[in-house]
Amino acid sequence: MSHKLSDSAQNLSGQPMFRMLSKIQEIEKKGKKILHFELGDPDFPTPKNISEAAIKSILDGQTHYSNSMGISELREAVQKTTELSRGFRPDFNQVLVTPGANYIIYLAISTLVNPGEEVLMPDPGFPTYTSAANFIGAKPVYVPLYEKNSFQLSPADLEQKITKKTKLIIINSPANPTGSVMTKDEIFQVAEIAKKHDLYLLTDEVYSRLIFDSEKGFFSPSTLDKCRERTIIINGFSKAFAMTGWRIGVAIGPAEIIAKMGLIVETISSCTPPFCQYAGLEAVVGDQSELKKMKKEYFERKKILVEGLNNVKGISCVDPGGAMYVFPNITGTGMTSDAFSEYVLDNIGVGVLPGNNFGINGEGYIRMCYATSQDDIVLALSRLKELFG
Repeated sequence: MSHKLSDSAQNLSGQPMFRMLSKIQEIEKKGKKILHFELGDPDFPTPKNISEAAIKSILDGQTHYSNSMGISELREAVQKTTELSRGFRPDFNQVLVTPGANYIIYLAISTLVNPGEEVLMPDPGFPTYTSAANFIGAKPVYVPLYEKNSFQLSPADLEQKITKKTKLIIINSPANPTGSVMTKDEIFQVAEIAKKHDLYLLTDEVYSRLIFDSEKGFFSPSTLDKCRERTIIINGFSKAFAMTGWRIGVAIGPAEIIAKMGLIVETISSCTPPFCQYAGLEAVVGDQSELKKMKKEYFERKKILVEGLNNVKGISCVDPGGAMYVFPNITGTGMTSDAFSEYVLDNIGVGVLPGNNFGINGEGYIRMCYATSQDDIVLALSRLKELFG
């Protein structure tokens, strides 16, 4: 008997960074030390007060099912912090807690988009946007980002891609993989375009606490409709709080959409572990001093890495405004993104990701994550300099 997988399963592509990590781990098993720049996983421990909050909640018996929408205390804290950061207070039923922010991409696309309809997304952009759209049979439509514009999404380029089949726009600022930060004007223009064409807008704000460009600051399109009409926010704890393994995300959006997304959580994973949610609660309301230290350290690392890369022959690097990534241009080396990534891994033990993992427009670039020590950054730069001059 021949078995054929579903079309949905055939369309799945997943996240290429985890495949690269597997390859690197195999190399490390053979005793070779690799300098890691491939995965966006902070090298800091989760702040102690957050871990202690989770431990206390476990000892207090918070180890059973919780409400599929999330515990009340965390949802209320999200209401308050949204008011402080974005200027509006969402209603309680506009807030959903999920097992990781990545999950929200699938929840939103599957709730809003029918097979055959189009989802506009940045290129280069986070691979899950494409993978989730393909999985449900939607059509990803790519809005190219250009180095000459510091990889910021152009509202005019976005509007040109809209057709009668367009249903959803995805933006990401600060962005993965480029670290680019859109201006207030660009973000609000995109929100107006979504309104003009009656489209939903999914704004991925996972790196909102990691902005280094004080002139730009952080702006969210949600300020305009207060997530009541068309805007859905993706946020999470992984990056800013060094909580990648805890898997906690938060979505804010129109109540009827959030309710349906909550039903998918209920159907697939029942709920987000309550003790993880209490850790998230402490992250939001507790001491923020570790967060400030981490952000300062990321800024110092970024400076060293950008300056160093711009001193390597054949490589140039835009100084990004946020997140934890740089997206250097490696075309001057004469190599493709794949060839360069393999070459530096095999020859100098430096793990990076090919830019084409993030879209067609990523060819000619690599992504490096600076969630690693200054010593490792300096060592990697010296090896690159030795290799390329």
